[in-house]
Amino acid sequence: MQAFQVNAPQDYRLVETEIPDAAPGEVLVRVAFAGICGSDMHIIHGDNAFVRFPRITGHEFAGLVEAVGEGVEGVAIGDRVCVDPVISCGRCYPCRIDRPNVCTALEVIGVHRNGGFEERVNVPAGNVHRLPEGLGLDAAALVEPYTIAANVLDRMQPHPGDRLLILGAGVIGLTILQVARALGIEDVTVSDVIDARLATARELGATRTFNGAEQDVEAEIQALTDGEGMPLIADAACVPALLPQMLRMASPAGRIGLLGFTPTPSDLSQLEVIKKELTLVGSRLNNRKFPEVIELMASGRLDPLALISHRLPFDDMPGAIEMLDHHPERARKVLIQIGA
Repeated sequence: MQAFQVNAPQDYRLVETEIPDAAPGEVLVRVAFAGICGSDMHIIHGDNAFVRFPRITGHEFAGLVEAVGEGVEGVAIGDRVCVDPVISCGRCYPCRIDRPNVCTALEVIGVHRNGGFEERVNVPAGNVHRLPEGLGLDAAALVEPYTIAANVLDRMQPHPGDRLLILGAGVIGLTILQVARALGIEDVTVSDVIDARLATARELGATRTFNGAEQDVEAEIQALTDGEGMPLIADAACVPALLPQMLRMASPAGRIGLLGFTPTPSDLSQLEVIKKELTLVGSRLNNRKFPEVIELMASGRLDPLALISHRLPFDDMPGAIEMLDHHPERARKVLIQIGA
């Protein structure tokens, strides 16, 4: 079968590999669609400290169950499924307090073990989620990025009437926008430096947008809130240098959700945090958010297909990587069709 394999940083290609058998406790999924994520690009660039090469990447995917391993119950051959990439031990402190997405023995499909950029992949049976009728496999491949959004919003604990500021209108910023609106947050401001992305944000329900290359976003927020600041700020730009500005733009008792996965340090004014009693929360992957997001998609409250800018066949996967490397502004979500 065909697979997309990263052998080392900047060394990737389509390869032929053996079709695996369904392992005990696991199911074999015939992948239909898979999305390319920014973290897949980080692996290709050598910026992911957890990956071991060679690796078949891909953690946003959906398909059909082709075989079930010994001891598997509740999943049948032919089931249409998407896959939660988070694998946890169930025994460590985070797992015991219901935070398995930061398990001390965490494994992520597509990072620590082979992922969905292959025609068939083995995954733990507990990580597959059956899809309701009417939810297409192309949309279901994008459940995972929406769980990232659902997780950071849950970590920020919105109150009724809270306003939300999203920094960055890339894919994660747009999923946060859609999930926030679906959960009842009515006033959502989005900032970015690319007008096309801001136009998409407005199409998807942003109350207002600011172009940070042309406008003083901090001054705009202060004017908008009569100097009070924003109760909720989600950092989907993931630029460490923006943290001081986020602290200034946050309201007293505000919550800031951080998603950036970089070792680059940020300046943090302890005075700004303490005088406002701010809450800064990190958000990694998702904490069992797949059922919630699947229900939101099935009910029509999320529009995952609006994120897709390119649909490409598996043979074009190397070219898709080249495009995202050299012209990221041309793409939102690139969806790869792997199987029929």
